[in-house]
Amino acid sequence: MFTELSNIELPKMVKIRQKFPQECVTNVEEQLIVELNKPEISICIQPGARIAILTGSRGVANIDKIITVLVREIKNRGANPFIVPAMGSHGGATAEGQLEVLESLGITESRVGAPIISSMETVKVGNLTSGMPVYFDKNAFAADGIIPVGRVKPHTAFRAPRESGLVKMIAIGGGKQRGAETLHSNFNVKNFGQILLETYQCVKQHANILFGVAVVENAYEQTAHIEAIPAEAIEAREVELLAKAWKLMPKILIDQFDVLIVEQMGKNISGDGMDPNITGRYATGLQGGPSYQRLVVLGLTPETHGNALGVGMADVTTRRLVSAIDPAKGYMNALTSKIVMDFVKVPMTLETDKEAIAVALRSCISVISGQEKVVRIKTTLDLTEIQISEALLAQAAQRDDIEILGKPFPMQFDEQGILL
Repeated sequence: MFTELSNIELPKMVKIRQKFPQECVTNVEEQLIVELNKPEISICIQPGARIAILTGSRGVANIDKIITVLVREIKNRGANPFIVPAMGSHGGATAEGQLEVLESLGITESRVGAPIISSMETVKVGNLTSGMPVYFDKNAFAADGIIPVGRVKPHTAFRAPRESGLVKMIAIGGGKQRGAETLHSNFNVKNFGQILLETYQCVKQHANILFGVAVVENAYEQTAHIEAIPAEAIEAREVELLAKAWKLMPKILIDQFDVLIVEQMGKNISGDGMDPNITGRYATGLQGGPSYQRLVVLGLTPETHGNALGVGMADVTTRRLVSAIDPAKGYMNALTSKIVMDFVKVPMTLETDKEAIAVALRSCISVISGQEKVVRIKTTLDLTEIQISEALLAQAAQRDDIEILGKPFPMQFDEQGILL
């Protein structure tokens, strides 16, 4: 398209290591067994009971191990566990698509040792005081007990005492497409946290939630904390775990530059493909994150199955990313959530990675050629070892939490123009 872009000299890059708190669970399986053996948790699992384990669509560290251990321990107590996808409209809002998402996370019947019952059918469990109906997965609702398993972390679209976690999994994920769409139809950035809590309380009143398994991760995508929480304590404990997640969360430590290059985006990385808490580009007007002019995203993760929700955050992308998009999956996700319609718009599309990066640089204002300030990351989850351009070296060298790992080197591309 722009053949002259192939000859533009791009800035040299330097590898750096960002340092974050390293709190970590050394043996996740053993710690989970300890948690499940707590008297207030163990008593919840009765012999012969059919127990629904809810699991979501995110790439939570060790999720396959966690589900496998949970299934085994439930069976050891004489109960009968089964898995239910609790992911709203993800997977294209189809039962088959949600099975595919679980499989991509390593959760299959043969691996975890329990049947997976994937359906988009829901039951209406009640109404909020506002009159809003509350829906929940039909199969989970019919179980003798329910155990949600999820990661507690900051949300990408609102701020509240409880954001992403067990409360949200029950309220939105467990509501399938119908419940998720109903909730998002009532979205308000100022009070959505309260609506989520009231929806969770409604489900809890009518369904038998036994306990939840909450996970908090550190900046290195490791399990920093895992805890089995009795149902009556989930609301209060999640507030404390969210505060912990904020402290452990990674970020780009250099907060002012010109161009951000993201190698891959996808639903397994963030609900928005690229976590706005990292990129600073929010759908709902929230503030935070680094300050820069252009965002270029190069590819989709295989695990996202063509769902490119979030690509609209970028200013520039590539033909290979656009070719990998399954529009129906992203459109259904955007339609269900209501608030991220702009996130499925396809940005300016270039034929190669090199051209996309060149366009991002060329479109910046008040940037001197050869002094471009560029940050390159793999994904918004992987922020330990990243790359910065030479123009940012002096700033990085002044920080104790950044280690410079080598000398400047040119960006390299293969014969198809893909960044190596």
